[in-house]
Amino acid sequence: MTNIIEKLKKSKLTGKSGSGFPTGLKWETVKKEKVKKKYIICNASEGEPQVKKDGYILQNFPEEVINGIKIALKTLGKGTTAYIYLRKDYYQKFGPKLKKLIGKFPIKLSKKTGPYIGGEETAICNAIEEKRPEPRLKPPFPTQKGLFGCPTLINNVETFYYVSQIAKGKYKKTRFYSIEGDIENKGVFELPADWTIEKVLKETKNYPDFDFFVKSGGGAVGEILLKKDFKKPLSGAGSLIIFNRKKTNIFSLLKEWIDFFHEGNCDKCVPCREGVFRLKELIEQKKIDKKTMDDLFFVLSETSFCALGKGVFTSIHSAIKKLIK
Repeated sequence: MTNIIEKLKKSKLTGKSGSGFPTGLKWETVKKEKVKKKYIICNASEGEPQVKKDGYILQNFPEEVINGIKIALKTLGKGTTAYIYLRKDYYQKFGPKLKKLIGKFPIKLSKKTGPYIGGEETAICNAIEEKRPEPRLKPPFPTQKGLFGCPTLINNVETFYYVSQIAKGKYKKTRFYSIEGDIENKGVFELPADWTIEKVLKETKNYPDFDFFVKSGGGAVGEILLKKDFKKPLSGAGSLIIFNRKKTNIFSLLKEWIDFFHEGNCDKCVPCREGVFRLKELIEQKKIDKKTMDDLFFVLSETSFCALGKGVFTSIHSAIKKLIK
């Protein structure tokens, strides 16, 4: 396992939760910390609506995920403990199988608490510590001071799966795509990471013959994509949701998303708490007040404490810009 970090760097594997941070660099940063106690967190919170990627991997490849975590334990060395932070239904569904695979290794299961933002990496640290699951100020980053104040390696389910593949020399530069929406061939597909969105949809028989648009990133956070955007690979969390443009009520869709953000907000910071509430009011009134919305978008994207505010901006702003004339 001594060269796994170099293998990760050579593979150019990046995190699959949305940030795209280089996996090898993250592992190296935690490895270099000169302390006796370190932690690992496998993030299986998967809170985005209509995204089923991590659940699919835990259902079909739990051995690979646990092997990836075991590799991380050996790499970081003695005094390292791992946690698998599971969404509540995943905890119930996959917990027994995972416990059998874990055996006597220092890997513990932890059930997700709190709203959607409880899946943010520093909120996870708070949740495992039995504190209020809200984001922490960064820096320091979890790689320096994470769980219980110790250096913490946090990757999601898919990343640990690919760590196992890379260690075995089986990595083929693929990734998992979660494809949902107004299509018949829904599901999770493992395909080359450099394929364009257009090719992914066509190869999975999910390219509609009607006028449509796509939400990338997740069922709430993410960007609206039109056909002119399909000539590039999919970045971020690997989710594509297809909408029939003729049958979709845009205001109903916006309301669904803003309700999700409103309910999933931790209420820690004023910009996000009040900004989301004001956007919710405008959307419920079906009122596109460009000046007010632009002011709210600026506040959300520039002053929110964590990435949720920026996610609200990306999602709602891109929809209004591309779908409402």
